[in-house]
Amino acid sequence: MTQVPDPRPADEDAYAALDRAAAEVAGRVVAWRRHLHAHPELPNREAGTARLVAEELRALGLDEVRTGIAGHGVVGVLRGGLPGERVAALRADMDALPVRDLCGAEFASAVVDADYPGGPFPVSHACGHDCHTAMLLGAATVLAGLRERLPGTVLFVFQPAEEGPPVDEEGGARAMLAAGAFAGPVPTMAFGMHITPHPKGYVGYRVGNQYAASCLVRIVLTGHQVHGSTPWKGVDPMPAAGALLTGIGQLYRQVSAFDPVTVTIGHVEDVGRFNVIGETVTLWGTVRCIEEAGMGEVRKRLSTLVEHTALAYNCTAETAYLQEVPPVHNSAEWVAAALPSLRRVAGRERVVESSPTLGYDDVSEFVKAFGGLYVMLGVQDAELDAAGHPQPTPGGRGVVQNHHPGFYADDDTLVTGVRLHAQVALDHLTGALLPE
Repeated sequence: MTQVPDPRPADEDAYAALDRAAAEVAGRVVAWRRHLHAHPELPNREAGTARLVAEELRALGLDEVRTGIAGHGVVGVLRGGLPGERVAALRADMDALPVRDLCGAEFASAVVDADYPGGPFPVSHACGHDCHTAMLLGAATVLAGLRERLPGTVLFVFQPAEEGPPVDEEGGARAMLAAGAFAGPVPTMAFGMHITPHPKGYVGYRVGNQYAASCLVRIVLTGHQVHGSTPWKGVDPMPAAGALLTGIGQLYRQVSAFDPVTVTIGHVEDVGRFNVIGETVTLWGTVRCIEEAGMGEVRKRLSTLVEHTALAYNCTAETAYLQEVPPVHNSAEWVAAALPSLRRVAGRERVVESSPTLGYDDVSEFVKAFGGLYVMLGVQDAELDAAGHPQPTPGGRGVVQNHHPGFYADDDTLVTGVRLHAQVALDHLTGALLPE
């Protein structure tokens, strides 16, 4: 475990002022979160969310509110009242998922997007981005109210399409970088957090790769269309798809067991019907590697499997790798610098080292470009077992993973996220949070 000294506050009065302001805005943060939860929008379609964010930021009297960045991205610029060269970029993602909402709350989503490519889809914030957006709006409110004590600049970065845009569109963190969202001022640190099914108020961090490298994979198997009554007169791509799904499950045995990987097929499309053998079957999935260096080997083996499985069934195949995302990497230096801030907010006993995950988050693009780190914030009725894994608290709602229709978050914990954003930003601007 990384050892660092106890928190070294630069200005106790400033921290107390931030905490008082966070408590005052907590009710509004919950209200924002519930509104956003009831009105989710899919990647690259976050128009209503972006409009709400921009309106709230403008009401704070920020120096700039930039909109329409890489689609619906929004960046608020707050220049402090004291001289300073550092720039803290605080980031939240805004998009939702094509997942039903079974969280059971009175503000659960009933939204269905009939126009989204591949839809119609039920839409929900089953990953928690509604919480991320609301917490960052809360932090913007807190910091704007104390701007005279800030030496430097804070960027409030609201990102679209973290879950990945439609395959024929650009979007997400890389697109925001390409659009010049950070051309001036350039961040000297990027920070963000993701809510998870850990105990409420716990902060998880990891030195090294916290989230995996990822890419989207599209596999098209092509046969020869024919009537379902005469399969021998055509070439059926469906058995090839079935064999490929089985084979993919064995790819993990071809790479080192000490570097976790997964290849998951989450969606299958075909163009047949009950009495028609279709021409093609398309498989959509994702490749994840905790170590980015292993991505090439996994993709090579997957492509070989696809090619030879298709040939075994007299089909042809095309494999494409899209939307590549680097891993979220927290350097030891940035973690050591940030731990005092995290512990001051959450309490020393609630800041814990976490295991790596094969989830991905394209905040990695910002951390890679500007330095900084990304942490996890627990929001569920859970407790950690001896191995550090969350287990349900007796009598609570249980442990429900992100992307499950029943995923939920505790509203009372959101103020912790507001305080994390605000105090990390203050510490960076004052020089208390800098890598050695």
